[in-house]
Amino acid sequence: MNDWRIYRGVGQPHDGVRRLPEPPPWRDFTRAQDGAPAGSQDPSGARRLGVRRRRAENYAPRPAEVDAVNAALYLRRPLLVTGNPGTGKSTLAYAVAHELKLGRVLRWPIVSRTTLQDGLYRYDAIGRLQDVQLERARGAAGDGSDRGDPGDADGGDDAADRDPGIGAYIRLGPLGTALLPSELPRVLLIDELDKSDLDLPNDLLNVLEEGEFAIPELERVADRRPVVEVLSHDSGRVAVHGGRIACTNFPLIVLTSNGERDFPAPLLRRCVQLELEPPGEEQLTAMVEAHLGEEGVAAGQDLIGRFLDREPGEVMAADQLLNALFLTQHTPHAERLTRERIADLLMQRLDRSR
Repeated sequence: MNDWRIYRGVGQPHDGVRRLPEPPPWRDFTRAQDGAPAGSQDPSGARRLGVRRRRAENYAPRPAEVDAVNAALYLRRPLLVTGNPGTGKSTLAYAVAHELKLGRVLRWPIVSRTTLQDGLYRYDAIGRLQDVQLERARGAAGDGSDRGDPGDADGGDDAADRDPGIGAYIRLGPLGTALLPSELPRVLLIDELDKSDLDLPNDLLNVLEEGEFAIPELERVADRRPVVEVLSHDSGRVAVHGGRIACTNFPLIVLTSNGERDFPAPLLRRCVQLELEPPGEEQLTAMVEAHLGEEGVAAGQDLIGRFLDREPGEVMAADQLLNALFLTQHTPHAERLTRERIADLLMQRLDRSR
């Protein structure tokens, strides 16, 4: 069939969706399932760096980017990366983790309701209470006696001595996991910090400065259970000693911002700051080649040139170019006018006034 369209607007059901080609490499989620062991190659990096990580190998970062990353590594300070959408802020974290073999990138996406607690850990007190009550009910049904202490009805400290234990109800967040003691630093991406409410940047200050935090639910039982295993963000179990987590190697923390707000001076003082410029021809070509191969670069010269020749100050993300290149490549039977219309649809400026 020469018609590239899957949806044709005819109002009649058909099986055209089965003709869909493989997804773009940066939208192939079978390559990016979470849950990989912390020490393995990061599967989600395939979407960021290209299916063969070629973007990390071919991409030539500007000297300022290399210097900023090294400064953050040497000083054990967070790296605050600012830039327009699509300039590669998030990808920088994956490229560093790939080159330095630091394992899976821990990602903490920020929204307006995000709190510091979300990043550190979550305690499922309701789930614990329900399990204690269920255990009591089973005990009463089995031998007519209550196996739990009456004082445990509220999920108090004594309930920590009962299997599966309090640790089964505590899961570390991405920031909490990054601060675990480790031989090598973990890489943590705190994505789009400017989307947070006003309090989060200030709430982060103490944790970023001290590299440690307490879990009060475990501190309360530390005299009886000095070591408790909890769930980490990587889906594994880790030991917490004395109810506190303190890093031995400060993680490489990459905070990204689209420049939509100003941050308080105390946060800026604690960070190495880097402002990313839009990708130039060398970076853009490497990006296209990483995802679409050399043939993608050869076939997309017109669109690459159009992207580079946009008006000064016009905001356009690099993934818009990738989308246009992929779709025009996979619609060979469409008319040239149709392909141009698709490119116009996908490469609209992001700063257009409404």
